[in-house]
Amino acid sequence: METGKDQSIVPAAVRAMTEEDYDQVFHLWKTIKGFGIRSMDDSREGIIRFLRRNPTTSMVAESEGELVGAVLCGHDGRRGCFYHVCVREDFRQQGIGKAMAVSAMRALQKEQINKVCLIAFKKNEVGNSFWKSVGWTFREDLNYYDFVLNDANITTFQ
Repeated sequence: METGKDQSIVPAAVRAMTEEDYDQVFHLWKTIKGFGIRSMDDSREGIIRFLRRNPTTSMVAESEGELVGAVLCGHDGRRGCFYHVCVREDFRQQGIGKAMAVSAMRALQKEQINKVCLIAFKKNEVGNSFWKSVGWTFREDLNYYDFVLNDANITTFQ
């Protein structure tokens, strides 16, 4: 038996994210230290558009009716991508992040997607440590570039 963990915690159930989850997901994002939220992409309209394009691949984790984790996951027909993977702080170290990632990857496989990527901010020590610990490969052989198409899509950090 592990020590140091509250044995009364109810395990989280992972399921596909729906449009109706937006308010709880957005609230969760607002509680995560260092989390970046974009004014347009992460608005209700932006997330609903994302979910309609990717209806089976984004996941949430619930415990006793409360949303405690979320991952946005989509694909372009060739490669999947994880965005905004987070677990509420008091539910970390319970396998929830890994369970959501595995569920999202299985959903991608059903859509014949064979590779998935993610971007983690360099300052996100918790996230970078997590991804390395569950077998993801840190790429040193490429550079990541982006080009802003809409200056009104401002990122704010929690």
